[in-house]
Amino acid sequence: MRSQLHRLEPGRTDNVNKPESGGAVRRAFLASLTGTALEWYDFAIYSVAAALVFGDLFFPSEDPTTGTLLAFSTYAVGYVSRPLGGFVFGRLGDRIGRKKVLIATLVMIGTATLLIGLLPAYATIGVTAPILLVLLRFAQGVGVGGEWGGAVLLSSEFGDPRRRGFYASAAQVGPPAGNLLANGVLAALGVLLTEEAFLSWGWRVAFLLSGVLVVFGLWIRAKLEETPVFQAMEATQQRPTAPVKEVFTTHPRQLVAAILSRVAPDVLYALFTVFVLTYATAELGMSRGSALAAVLVGSALQIFLIPLAGALSDRVNRRLLYGISAVAAGVWPFVFFPMTSGGSWPLLALGVVVALVLHSFMYGPQAAFVAEQFDARLRSTGSSLAYTLAGVIGGAVAPLLFTALLDTYRSWVPLALYIAAAAAVTITGLLLGRDAPCDDSAAVIADSAARTGTAAPVA
Repeated sequence: MRSQLHRLEPGRTDNVNKPESGGAVRRAFLASLTGTALEWYDFAIYSVAAALVFGDLFFPSEDPTTGTLLAFSTYAVGYVSRPLGGFVFGRLGDRIGRKKVLIATLVMIGTATLLIGLLPAYATIGVTAPILLVLLRFAQGVGVGGEWGGAVLLSSEFGDPRRRGFYASAAQVGPPAGNLLANGVLAALGVLLTEEAFLSWGWRVAFLLSGVLVVFGLWIRAKLEETPVFQAMEATQQRPTAPVKEVFTTHPRQLVAAILSRVAPDVLYALFTVFVLTYATAELGMSRGSALAAVLVGSALQIFLIPLAGALSDRVNRRLLYGISAVAAGVWPFVFFPMTSGGSWPLLALGVVVALVLHSFMYGPQAAFVAEQFDARLRSTGSSLAYTLAGVIGGAVAPLLFTALLDTYRSWVPLALYIAAAAAVTITGLLLGRDAPCDDSAAVIADSAARTGTAAPVA
């Protein structure tokens, strides 16, 4: 395939390098953002429900701790099932198109979330209740596993390829946006409802409200055309027949590079948005609300910093920006923990904000870097596999490891060393990865135009 495509110089400005119409690009950016925001809205809501509600409602036990642990096990199921979604939907994204897959994954995630909100408790239907909860959580994970890769390509393949870092970052804005939305909903329910009402039925409202995002996301995605890159591959019958096999056999180094590059951002995010709440309350004696406020300030800044970092990576070397941020992330915990040992909230807030700024400058360029490791015809499969497999070894186990390390050694040093090791893994991935000075997407479109005798898409 590569030998059949002519390559374009980065500065060339012929028709195949021009973006789609402004309206289509904006819709693609919004469609990408809403899907990942729904994912992380569910992430935050499910975490709270698993800690406060699910143990009693779905896993009744004489020992409350056992019920809570069983409830958290359903949370882990959502991570374990993600690689299946990456395999299934990533492959379909290269076979049947990005748009169709993203509609399917959004429907799957949204339907599962809504059904959790309607699910009868153990007292009503017995053991069927926890079984259904696990199955719905599994379905959420499968949908999420197929969402990210398609969302990245949806926005980046509609936008100007020379600004891929910015357009691909739409999928990366989802975590802070989803976290802010979820905490806003939880705060509103906390004000409007008593604790008894929240535990009885209020938690269901938080799940049912996800339907609003689903409907909005579907409306946006249904109005989009298929991406220009996939249309070009379809027109010339260049779609891969076995994309998963082809990624593993022809792009093994690129897949490993993409997987490793994601480890540090995932682990850092787990520390400074999830575990920091436990650390601040149990070790520093702060209230959960004050710790959460620090996280929310950092998350609000990330909504602007992530696309800014993505845009900056279009102007400087993407791997270099990512690598410098990873080095700084590996060093920062050695400053953060001593700095906050006195229990000062302003210092805690400053420490969390700095950490999330560093995360933004890794996370913003990440989507474009991962996508660029793979040829255009394999990008959905390769990106989805990298995202889901990295999640299992990164974000899924990080909170558990942080807890175990602190409980075992009663010191912050192993936690900081864990972050430093994760940063080293990511830097290794960046060194194994490749820069993409020329644009495969534009080459695919140009090749399609030459083969079919049609004009390449213009603005």
